Amino acid sequence: MAVRLLANEVSDLCIGKPAVRSLPLSAAAGDLAAVLRRGPPQAAGSGGACVAVVAGPARAVAWRLGLADLLCFLCAAPGALAHPTAALSKPLSALLPKDGGAGEVRRVDPRASVLEALDAVLSGAQVLAVPLRSGGRKKQLVGGGGGGDFCWLTQEDLVRYFLNSISLFSHVAGRSVSSLGLVRADDLLTVQPHEAALSAVPLLRRAIATETAVAVVDDDGHLVGEISPALLASCGETAAAAIATLSVADLMAYIDYFGSPPEHILRAIKAGLKSKGLDAMLELVENETVSSFSFSSSSSSDDETHGRAAKLRRPSSGSYGRRSTEEPVVCSPASSLVAVMMQALAHRASYLWVLDEDDDSRLAGIVTFVDVLRVFREQLQ
Repeated sequence: MAVRLLANEVSDLCIGKPAVRSLPLSAAAGDLAAVLRRGPPQAAGSGGACVAVVAGPARAVAWRLGLADLLCFLCAAPGALAHPTAALSKPLSALLPKDGGAGEVRRVDPRASVLEALDAVLSGAQVLAVPLRSGGRKKQLVGGGGGGDFCWLTQEDLVRYFLNSISLFSHVAGRSVSSLGLVRADDLLTVQPHEAALSAVPLLRRAIATETAVAVVDDDGHLVGEISPALLASCGETAAAAIATLSVADLMAYIDYFGSPPEHILRAIKAGLKSKGLDAMLELVENETVSSFSFSSSSSSDDETHGRAAKLRRPSSGSYGRRSTEEPVVCSPASSLVAVMMQALAHRASYLWVLDEDDDSRLAGIVTFVDVLRVFREQLQ
């Protein structure tokens, strides 16, 4: 079984993947947002689109950063909310965790085996950087070196790979996630709806690092929603103003409308910024609102412009704009391993919330892709 499954190299899982966009450590934080606004997004896990941060003459991959990281930085760095323009001029190195986060991004040779990639993820790497080069049947790098183009190899890629060979694991594929010991109830990232959204920023940082999200639960432990780093990032940089001023419940509503919330939430954000003396951030929010309205009212006959305006437009009072239909992806402790894999991949989620069997709205735990991949590694021993 192992010989048949592991005959493929890492490069076989990277066919068709685009080269990752990258920025040097010295680039400004504002450059990160600008790069992510251009071109198709390149996701590296459940945190959404991100770029690679490279260091040194060899341009070795040091980290990955996305808009969710930038939002956490704006909300947590001293003085960043009061002086957002100055904060956005800080180098990307200011956004990196102080502990260095060793192993979060790891370089893997394209000729390495799938087993080596799996071991790298299970030993702490959240995403793998696979070097590429033009030429031959595949884009691949032969030999050492840390520079050049590369692509991301994610936990999702590995889970999809094993799902395609699930018939080789029929003895565990139909077993429940609880019987396999995959439901983790300890160390869940949870927050309550009435709490200030700003208090959830440390949890958001951990969610980004663990490829999960922050669960929103009521007093009885019932799951009422989640704060997903990827969906939060889709709201843009000014979502930092929403985090700084809203409750968790109102932040969920803000995210639900892709950063274009009902007027009463927008008024609450502006009032909160004003009361906290965050005039510079308030100006940014107001400028975005004015430019969005202006943009949506001009050249409506132009299809491309009209499409962009619809995405950016703030709704007027009484309008609800474009609403998210995303709900937390959940399963039961009795759900089978293969069912959880298919459900997670269908929703492009790297985790599933597990609800109590006796109370189907009470949060009982979480199953992550790392947990799933560990099952396959044990079967390959």
